[in-house]
Amino acid sequence: MTRRVVVAGLGPAGPDLLTAATTAALGRIPVVFVRTTRHPAAVAAPEARSFDDLYDTAATIDDVYAGIVEALVDAAAGATGGEVLYLVPGSPAVAERTVELLRADERVDLEVLPALSFLDLAWDRLGVDPLAAGARLVDGRRFAEEAAGERGPVLVAQCDSALVLSDVKLAVDDPPAVVTVLQRLGLPDESVREVAWDDLDRVVEADHLTSLWIPTLAAPVGRELLRFAELVRTLRRRCPWDREQTHATLGRHLLEEAYETLEAIEHLDEQDGMDHLGEELGDLLFQVYFHATLAAEEGHFTLADVARGVHDKLVRRHPHVFGDVQAETAGQVVANWDRIKTAEKGRSSVMEGIPTALPSLLLAAKVQRRAASLGFDWESVEGAYPKVTEELEELRAEPSEEELGDLLFAVVNVARHLGFDPEGALRGATVKFRDRFSAVEVLARVRGLDLAALDLAGLDSLWDEVKAAASTATPE
Repeated sequence: MTRRVVVAGLGPAGPDLLTAATTAALGRIPVVFVRTTRHPAAVAAPEARSFDDLYDTAATIDDVYAGIVEALVDAAAGATGGEVLYLVPGSPAVAERTVELLRADERVDLEVLPALSFLDLAWDRLGVDPLAAGARLVDGRRFAEEAAGERGPVLVAQCDSALVLSDVKLAVDDPPAVVTVLQRLGLPDESVREVAWDDLDRVVEADHLTSLWIPTLAAPVGRELLRFAELVRTLRRRCPWDREQTHATLGRHLLEEAYETLEAIEHLDEQDGMDHLGEELGDLLFQVYFHATLAAEEGHFTLADVARGVHDKLVRRHPHVFGDVQAETAGQVVANWDRIKTAEKGRSSVMEGIPTALPSLLLAAKVQRRAASLGFDWESVEGAYPKVTEELEELRAEPSEEELGDLLFAVVNVARHLGFDPEGALRGATVKFRDRFSAVEVLARVRGLDLAALDLAGLDSLWDEVKAAASTATPE
């Protein structure tokens, strides 16, 4: 059975721009579909069935397009004469995915009626000859892939949501200062204006008649970052486990990935150490993208907001780099950072905002650094050593958890003055003990000894052998 689908364009604006061929098709073909009624010329076919419901219910935009094709094929099979009319915004020949699918469908006898495209109005409003300028048209939803390596000029079509605008922003590594936003061309509320790049997804109320004109791109777009962002969104839509996750349920995974990254850093000197670190950083990055995706779905912020926020914060907190503040040492930088942060947060104390959920050694080091930023500190490590001895004597005199805590706090102070990370130092010592004790177990088994039956002297002897072997071992 012949299934004939005639596709006609509604043009870029109101019904006054419909072509004669489209008007004739409306008068001749009784079964009419319109891709969306959210177009000013859709009033020319008031009885047409729209596919707006698919946009509201389908899981992905690809599912929308596939659903439209199936509906058109089924309708043509049941229509008198086997023919239906399908109206699409703009021109069927420009940025119309459903037409691409219909062309490739062997069940369909397709006729396309060309129409005026939004491109014609865009080039007029911009005063640009696209051939002379070498302009390229890209889809906003696939901007990273389609504009990869481009340096402009680029007209970005179908920028129909704040999320698309955010993705475009994120994809450009070195963006221009401003971009031209074209909206509702040919309609009474037409708008063509320049917008600061950083404000793109904040001040532009995107709709299906929104496009961007980018005359130049100083550097290729960040294709991989955009591909990764789209992957995370796809996982949220299609993976049952990812769909169930919340900020709270992801918390432990974020912590685990952070610790695995720290462990990779500690083993950088091993073979493939850098490759392992790259892999763990990717896992950690996935957690950041996941949380940002959840927030975007809830309407709170996007990944671009996160990137912009930390960018601006780092600029503010590095006045010695981006301003006229002098800071010659790392200590002065940290002190400036803490003072700026306290002022930004409106805090009455430098101690406010320190998360008590930090591992205890990190918590102690952070509290000490905050106090030191206001001058409450030993001048050097030589002042910190006696405090360790003092706290050790107090623990001997009064064995208690409180006195033990004071001793540990004093040890952290020594580590801080020496420039060591107490958490990393303790972890390293613990791992070293673990590995050596495992070697003691192996040595005991080789000699047929029962570790549990040995006295302390016997254990010490095995331990000393392992230590001696470790100290004389040479790298392979």
